[in-house]
Amino acid sequence: MDKLDLDDIDIYRVLSSMHEGVVISDATGIIRVYNKTQAIIDDFDSREAIGKKITEVYQLTDDTSPTMRCLKSGRPIMNETLLYQTRLGRVANIINNVYPLYKSGKLIGAINFSKDYQLLEKTIVQDMVSPQQKKSKNSAVFNFSDIIGLNPEMRNAVKIAMMSSNSPSSIMIYGRTGTGKELFAQSIHNHSSRKKKPFIPINCAAIPENLLEGILFGTSKGAFTGAIDKSGLFEQANGGTVFLDELDSMPLTLQAKLLRVIQEKKVRKLGSLKEIDLDIKLISSVGQPPLEIIQEGALRMDLFYRMGVVFIMLPPLRERKDDLRKLVGHFIAEYNDVLNVQVLNISKNVSDLFEQYHWPGNVRELKHVIEASMNMVSGSRTIKLAHLPPHIFAFSKKDLSIGSDYIAGQGHSQSQAKKAYSSGLSQTQADSERQIICDALEASYGNAAKASRYLGISPQSFHYKLKKHGLKRKDFAINRFGVKKV
Repeated sequence: MDKLDLDDIDIYRVLSSMHEGVVISDATGIIRVYNKTQAIIDDFDSREAIGKKITEVYQLTDDTSPTMRCLKSGRPIMNETLLYQTRLGRVANIINNVYPLYKSGKLIGAINFSKDYQLLEKTIVQDMVSPQQKKSKNSAVFNFSDIIGLNPEMRNAVKIAMMSSNSPSSIMIYGRTGTGKELFAQSIHNHSSRKKKPFIPINCAAIPENLLEGILFGTSKGAFTGAIDKSGLFEQANGGTVFLDELDSMPLTLQAKLLRVIQEKKVRKLGSLKEIDLDIKLISSVGQPPLEIIQEGALRMDLFYRMGVVFIMLPPLRERKDDLRKLVGHFIAEYNDVLNVQVLNISKNVSDLFEQYHWPGNVRELKHVIEASMNMVSGSRTIKLAHLPPHIFAFSKKDLSIGSDYIAGQGHSQSQAKKAYSSGLSQTQADSERQIICDALEASYGNAAKASRYLGISPQSFHYKLKKHGLKRKDFAINRFGVKKV
């Protein structure tokens, strides 16, 4: 395999194909690169922009242009919303990130990545709905009959959910990642008299803070330059159900406005004085115990009381091992159809491993493990240890007794396999935990609160693990273009 040489990369082709608008200027503000996406945002010919100064193309000054300010300070400008007019009068409303470019310690220019507000908002809302939901008149596709298992705690959660589905009271669902919170939310909607009305899921953690309010409440023409009359998701869901996933990720200022919407049962678009009557069922979810979230300051106590009138707790998979057999059978049947294989069961060794495994990703992880294994069966009717993804061994909490089906799949002697796994298990677990923490920090760009939520652990536990593994949050504080924050 050829070694990657960064000098061989056609960076201009990469930049020209990006979904973000890209403008590269030299140290004086002269535009040197202006990609196709930026031309679409600005409704401007790129050939006319290149060679001109930023302030000639846009009706901006050295003080109002993010690029010119970046060139003056030599520091990045992050997530800044900008309303501007091009030379031809086209109004653009964008979110941009500008980074200084250095060579041998000398500032030689700046690169600006921009995203059109309206396009970004449209993409986010579309991404909330799965292909299944887009095809269905009712976007909620799950019912209580889709909830597998007879575990007493899970059946009690189903009972509470069914009893409260037709009540106007709000419902809060608490469960770790992968326990089925949205499955419950959709089932509640479909069990109610609102089932023919809209079901709108909103992931509060996936939407940028400066977009969330407009997406939820809508905007009115004149609210800001370039704003249009647009109904928010609350208004679109009128008569139906709104599911606020990861409610504790919602900014506190917006939580206060949401509280007012709940109390008044009215919503007002940004920039409008008119209030719209609302008739919606509100369901929310959190991934940590509410008391912990409130103590951390991520959730208002008064909002918790309003949103959690009915409170449903979903048990993690490690506490409902009695449902493992039924869940495994269900997923095997599902992926037999999808993958066109004929798997019948799992081996005893796999069953024993599943019983003692702690399942940090819960039912979602079990589903992915079954899918991954069934891609490896190669004609076998039984899932064996050799077919399982490697991470399940690294996370396993006890000294694995490696069975003959694993040996047959891997071509090692049983004594060799036992020695390899037992002697290195503790170190493998530590290495895996460290890597997972690093991955969470990278995914959250160094935001410890978000990283702890991704992992389903408390911030206190997360900071303990950072110290344990000698990791520093600031080492991961980079933006998604790979530029380290200053």
